Amino acid sequence: MSAGPRPSTPVLVIGHRGACGYRPEHTRSAYELAIALGADAIEPDIVATKDGELVLRHENEISGTTDVARHPEFADRRTTKTIDGVRLTGWFTEDFTWAELATLRAVERLPELRQHSATFDGLDPILRLRDLLEILDAAGRPMTLVAEVKHPTHFASIGLPLDELVAAELGRWRHPERLVVECFERGLLHRMRDRGVAARYVYLIEDGGHAPDTAVAYDAEVAGELRALDVDGISVGKPRLFRSPELVDRAHDAGMLAFTWTLRPENRFLAPAHRGSGSKADWGDWMAEYRAAIATGVDGIFVDHPDLGVAARERAE
Repeated sequence: MSAGPRPSTPVLVIGHRGACGYRPEHTRSAYELAIALGADAIEPDIVATKDGELVLRHENEISGTTDVARHPEFADRRTTKTIDGVRLTGWFTEDFTWAELATLRAVERLPELRQHSATFDGLDPILRLRDLLEILDAAGRPMTLVAEVKHPTHFASIGLPLDELVAAELGRWRHPERLVVECFERGLLHRMRDRGVAARYVYLIEDGGHAPDTAVAYDAEVAGELRALDVDGISVGKPRLFRSPELVDRAHDAGMLAFTWTLRPENRFLAPAHRGSGSKADWGDWMAEYRAAIATGVDGIFVDHPDLGVAARERAE
């Protein structure tokens, strides 16, 4: 296990799904805008198609992030599945070939909150992981990739082993010093490491419940010896960070990274003390909340608006 940076290292500003506060998430325009706005890293979510292509979507269920419902030729693909214990109805990437998904266009996932972003609906196609790697290589400055692998237990159950598929793709990207792999399942992280992918491996920890590949509660895993997790870092949601800020010091004492997600400026997402008097879509005192997160000593913050993360980091220094 490699040691993570100490708290004195400037916090990494991670463009969450690109600059998804300004453009539909996981699109070329969202990724390129995040780079232009000063993000240090880009975070994609990785799922698979039925023919084993790795595509970038928040979830494998894509009705909320694409125009698939407007394609009558795919109407019969609508179905109901249980993914990691959650019953969902919609369209799923694993029921499409890459050639079919390439005909879809991305839409804003939160149009009621991000009406400006929704004006870009339909302009961008879905991207593959390999497309993002090309974008990063063309950025003109070193960019870190924080790759989140989604639902590996589910995909393995249908014959799509994401550890194998993602390892093969990332193994061709020659920047291991700028590669972080994240997942809500530690087993996936361990399997990818065993496959020889040089990266820092970070365990995503929900605010409650347990990972799909274990019956041990996240709370119990966090309460125990962090070194026993056998990963290079942990990444916790904002509520857990503010409830237990000592987690950051514990992670650093164990030689591990500590990230937090997701910092957003809209009143809907801010803690009550930081909300403004406007609507849920209006921005509150995001600067105070972002600076409070940075003050815990975290090594990285996931942000939907990279320029705001950069501004908060500058104010915190």
